[in-house]
Parts: sequence; structure tokens; C-alpha cells
Amino acid sequence: MTRIDWLVLKRLGSRIGATVFIFYGLIALVESLDAWRFTVVSEQAGTFMAMVMVAMSAVRWTIKTLPVTVLMGAILGLADLKARHELTVIKASGISIWRAVRAPTIAMVLISFVIALGAETASTEINRGLYPTPPGQAALLTPPGEIWIEQEGDGQRYVLLARSMSPGGTELTDVTLFRSGDGIPRLEAPTAILESGHWRMPQATARTPEAPPRVLYDYQVPTDSTPQEISLKLASTEDMTFFDLAELLQTGVADPLVRAAATMRLFKLLSLPLVLCGSLFIAFAFTAGYRRDTSLGPAVLYGIVLGFVVFVITEMADRAGSTGVLDPTFAAVGPALVAIVIGVTVLLHKEDGRT
Repeated sequence: MTRIDWLVLKRLGSRIGATVFIFYGLIALVESLDAWRFTVVSEQAGTFMAMVMVAMSAVRWTIKTLPVTVLMGAILGLADLKARHELTVIKASGISIWRAVRAPTIAMVLISFVIALGAETASTEINRGLYPTPPGQAALLTPPGEIWIEQEGDGQRYVLLARSMSPGGTELTDVTLFRSGDGIPRLEAPTAILESGHWRMPQATARTPEAPPRVLYDYQVPTDSTPQEISLKLASTEDMTFFDLAELLQTGVADPLVRAAATMRLFKLLSLPLVLCGSLFIAFAFTAGYRRDTSLGPAVLYGIVLGFVVFVITEMADRAGSTGVLDPTFAAVGPALVAIVIGVTVLLHKEDGRT
């Protein structure tokens, strides 16, 4: 690498790092405002681990916002290069913009893999151990803090509502059982433990319309579900690392919705380098071009707006791929390739398309 490569890397890296850190602080502040979750984790694991949970949860959301933060940081870095006239000197020395963008692109690819396989894995494992994500909550299908499970056993059909769960889902807390037909229509229990062929409630309160509430001990409700099936139903792809997803898909998943969600998250992690490189190309395309005036406001605004558009399209494709509406491979890689094509096209037009 030449001194020019190090200079461009230093300017862009410092501005991107500062932007990501600022967004991380804002996200951590928002996460800390969830007092109910903080209290639950504090009671279970202590205040320090609750703070760790907030920090790791902020890491997860920061990784999701990387396409926008990288774009904004790169624009600030290129603006700094222009303000110091360093970019002008680089171009005047005969070095093309394609040569200047090479080193940041290589660095971005390497860092992206570290984030996807390292930081994402660490934050996911810590969050999974402290406060697992209820199924459906990541897709906004259920209210926060609610877990609904449909069960069947010995001809009985019922629904379980829980407020929290252990990793794997074999133990639910703050449980309410709703049942129609014969039997007790409603049961409330502090915990429900999945054992062989039944849910066991060490202590439960039975509520019926024709009698006052009564307390039951070691009450059992039959179920046809195995611990493996419950774990799969309660698992959220947000709580699976890259290696967990690869192992799950390698062994095979019968449920098409679970398979689509797992495949989408796996490919989304793999496509992170492409997405961030697309953000970098967009930043160069709208900021690094030659301009007679020194005003970068319109170019910066266009770049940021386009970055948000790419981010929204990426999230929409994520939802479509996770639900099986779109092929997960296309949903994960498509927006990244679109961002790269947009950035390269604008760069070609500005740098090579004008006489």
C-alpha cells in the first residue's frame, strides 16, 4: 500500500468510526429506556449483566444500521479530503478515483467479514443467554414481551401465553393457559416446564366461571411436542449466529417458513461486505467528483437520501425473504448489487463519461 492509500484509509476510517460510535451511543441510550426489560434481566442476572445486555443489544442494532452509517461517515471523510485539498492533489498527480477507492474497498470487505462472523456472533450469543428474542417480535407480529404457543395433546387443544422463556424454550415463566372444551378453561402459573409428553406446572391457579380460583400443585398438561420442536418454534433467527444457521440448514429444516428465515439471515450476513461496499461506492460517486464550486451540500444530501433508500429496500427485501415471498438468495444479494451498480454507474458517468 502507498502513502496515498494510507491517507485515504485514515481519513475515511476515522470519520466512519466516529459516525458509527455516535450512532451506537444513541442506540444504546434508546435501548436503556426499556425499563421493563432492564428490570427483568437485573432480577435474573444482576445489574452489571443488564448493562451488558443493553450494550450488546445496541451492537446488534448498530450492525443493522451500518449501510447508512458507513455511507455518512465516508461522505464526511471525503468532504474532509476535499477541504484539505488532498483529494485535489491525488487527482492532479494522475491517480484515478478507481485507484483511490481500491484500498478502502479492500479494508471494508475484510472488516465486514470480521463484523458478520465475529461481532455479530458475540453479541448474538450474549443476548441469547441474557434476553432471547421472542418469536415473531423481530418481525413485529406479536406485542413486546409476549410469547404465544399453540399446543395439542391427547385430543386437547390449548394456547400458552408466556412473558419470558429460557434459552431453548423448555421453561416458560409467567404463563397463562387458555383452553376450550372440557377441562379448566384458564390456568395461571409462575413457570411451566416441558417434560416428556407434557407441560408441568409446579404451582398453578385454576380459574373457572362457576367456582372461585383454586391452587393446583404439579399440574400436568399433555402435549405432542418434543423439546426439539418447541426449541425450533421458539427460536428466532435473530438469536442464531452465522455458525448456528449454517449447521441448522446443513442438517435440514422441514418447516419452509423457518428454512426461509434461517436462509435469509445467513445470506444477509454473507452479503454484508457487498452492502457496505455499495455504500462506499455511493459516497465516492456523490462526493469525490470534481465541482467548480466548493459547496458539497446537494451532493451530500443526494448521497444520504440514496443511502436511506438502499437501507429501506434492504430491510423490505429482508422481510420478504424471511417470509418466503422472495427467494432468500435474491432478497439478500439483490439490494447489495443494486447499491454497487448505482455507485459504479454514477462514478463512471462523472469520471469517465464526460469529455
